[in-house]
Amino acid sequence: MLEDILRNKWKEVGLGLLNLVAVVLVIALFQPVLRKHMGSAGAAVLAVLCLATYIAAARLIERRIPTELAANRALPEGAAGIAIGIVLFGVVMAVLLAAGVYHPVGWGTTSGLANGLFFAVLAGIMEEILFRGLLFRLSSKIVGTWGALIFTAGLFGLAHTLNPGATIGSSVAIALEAGVLLGAAYAATQRLWVPIGLHAGWNFTEGSLFGMTLSGNNMGVGLLRGSLSGPRILTGGEFGPEASIVAVLVCLAAALFFLWRMVKLHRAEPAMWSKAPAQGS
Repeated sequence: MLEDILRNKWKEVGLGLLNLVAVVLVIALFQPVLRKHMGSAGAAVLAVLCLATYIAAARLIERRIPTELAANRALPEGAAGIAIGIVLFGVVMAVLLAAGVYHPVGWGTTSGLANGLFFAVLAGIMEEILFRGLLFRLSSKIVGTWGALIFTAGLFGLAHTLNPGATIGSSVAIALEAGVLLGAAYAATQRLWVPIGLHAGWNFTEGSLFGMTLSGNNMGVGLLRGSLSGPRILTGGEFGPEASIVAVLVCLAAALFFLWRMVKLHRAEPAMWSKAPAQGS
């Protein structure tokens, strides 16, 4: 009996890895071409291609319906995720303002808001498909939900080590705040819409609303104009406020809520070597 369970799990992981390969190949093959010939519009095409590839591979290769992308939950859960992301980053900036680290100087521009939200959503779709839809989902079948949370959070931090201004501290911060929070949101809801929305809402607020440096990338002038000054542990240095201890603590607090929901709803999957049956929603 246990052997059959293990065999089925390995089969699921193997087929899921083929889905991962398909999505990665689409990114590797099409991203350079789309960037060269379509510029920024190519990002939209690439996001759609990744989404379509993921869904098609789930059905044709994994032989399953991708319930993590249930269409009837896209709007309410995606909107909720965006709202949560906006509120969380807003709390970070409010704390930095109260600490005398953030110095607002006035209004900026509204011209980049629509594009900022658009590209934040596209980035959220692509990164969440890779890290939560594939890597988290598949690794949880082997090492369980808690192991997958640690594993994918670490990978998410490592993925940002090549960003401008990145340091060991900023990578640890990204792993703890974004990797843990987004993984917890996926584990609690069993769907990708809240993590996608949360990811997009956070990035949009950081770059387009506050005009802060986003993961080391200068986003230009946002809706608000201001600057950060003070110790690196609070400002995040050149990487931006995502590397601030304030962002880490705010996001970990939110992650604890999602983890509590996950446990309450019995959605934590056991490790492969555990004899306990997998818990469902």
